[in-house]
Amino acid sequence: MGRTERTPRKLGELASPAGQWLGLSAAAPERHTTAVVADRFDRIAWRDTYEQSAGLRDLAEELNSRYDYTTDLLTDAFLAAYKVRPRLREREEMDPSRLVNHQVITSLVDSLEFAGLRRETVGDPYAAAMAVLAQAAALRGLLEHSRGAQAKTERAKKAEQDAEDAASAVGEALRQAADEAAEDGTVPPLAADAVQQAVETAEAAARQAARDAAQVLAAAVPGVRVGARNAAARAVEAVRGEATLMRAWGVGPGELERMPFEQRARLAERLRTGRLAEWAELIGRFRRMAGGERARKVENAAGELVGVTLGNDLTRVIPSELASLGLPELRAVFAARYAAGELMLYDSQGEQATGQGAIIACVDTSHSMYEAGPGGVTREAWAKACALALLDQARASGRDFVGILFSAADKLQIFRFPADQPADITQTLDFAETFLGGGTSYQRPLSAAAELLEEEFNDTARSRGDIVMLTDDDCGVTEEWMRDWNDAKHRLGFRVFGVAVGTPRAAEDDSVLEALCDNLRSVEDLTDVHAAADLFRVI
Repeated sequence: MGRTERTPRKLGELASPAGQWLGLSAAAPERHTTAVVADRFDRIAWRDTYEQSAGLRDLAEELNSRYDYTTDLLTDAFLAAYKVRPRLREREEMDPSRLVNHQVITSLVDSLEFAGLRRETVGDPYAAAMAVLAQAAALRGLLEHSRGAQAKTERAKKAEQDAEDAASAVGEALRQAADEAAEDGTVPPLAADAVQQAVETAEAAARQAARDAAQVLAAAVPGVRVGARNAAARAVEAVRGEATLMRAWGVGPGELERMPFEQRARLAERLRTGRLAEWAELIGRFRRMAGGERARKVENAAGELVGVTLGNDLTRVIPSELASLGLPELRAVFAARYAAGELMLYDSQGEQATGQGAIIACVDTSHSMYEAGPGGVTREAWAKACALALLDQARASGRDFVGILFSAADKLQIFRFPADQPADITQTLDFAETFLGGGTSYQRPLSAAAELLEEEFNDTARSRGDIVMLTDDDCGVTEEWMRDWNDAKHRLGFRVFGVAVGTPRAAEDDSVLEALCDNLRSVEDLTDVHAAADLFRVI
């Protein structure tokens, strides 16, 4: 057969199909290993949180021992929860080895559960870290489920590298063709064939890379969306549960934000595992009830109308007096009567003025206070929840609070919370968790309370304090002590409120507690926080 002659081709004809590969060979596109776009401050927040959280480090070490690229996955999960408006990179921007991570984070962010989670975690690195840890089990399941897809990422990465190498080959072939081109721009057939072959190889490599990437995602998608929703749901439950726990113990969001990471972690652990942790819901209900009663209470309120009196309180002026303001000639008379306190006012019977001295809660911690009532709530839990609500009451009215834990005559512990100092959460927990055990003595705690009120009166001239006695027992006192007690009450003007917790006999008419208290009630249903509601209206 005769030899076929190939026609030389122009250099411009070769450059046109190779042009798209020249740019790729000159500068390969940047590939990212994290799915969430982060600035320098976001990365600092993650690094600092990771360094402070032993839980995150342990989780990363565990996952990295079994799966690939999991530290990047944890980084993305943290940033997605932490950032105000997390933005995910396009799939094409990702390193092929991280396509599974990208799919997991995309499914996580797109879930409705994750939107609810972010309401608790945005801007709070501790809460975002906790969300990551709460998702640990679900993330393990997702990584195990995606193990086959992850194996395919290496093939996708190699295919992409082959495409980049082929693009470089296109550029090299085109440069050689240019070197061999004649003055009129024609290129010898062999050089033209080399360029064409390089282009075809590059296109084939690109198609293979695209197919491999698609296979990775196709293998990863089944089950990822469901797993991501489950992960977000668990995180929401954990983060909200801890937030509820903190609120129940009176720790506000502002205080949490100022608290160092490790201190906050230790506090959360203590609240979850402390002796009264199971009664956090009861404590929270007590505090909310007390807050509502405070909102209802109006000191010196108008109350029930009982007649007409004279004074200068413009909120209670009767209509006929106000009518005189409509006549210019009577306005001066109104002003004179106002200055003299002789305006006619509605007289009423309303709330009495509250005490001004400290609020002191004497909480019985004898052995019998361990006894549980309806709903499994112990007498101790109800009494301590009431005392913590009284602490809030004192803070709201700018009064000192003292918690006195007592049992037998030789067992007493005092916790002071001055009004001019923040209530320390550690001290609050110590007060709530301390249990002395033993028998019951009234004289020792009440004497200590009277001495504290006398000390306050001598130092600040404040009187009219309030003592709340929370006990389940009735015990005797001596006549001499009773005389001293009555003298102290008369001298300092304090009031005594008694609560017989879970045992009505202590509140009977002839009981010692009834003789000691100005106001006494019995609480038998320990699931009912409203049984003490009136305390927070009159104290």
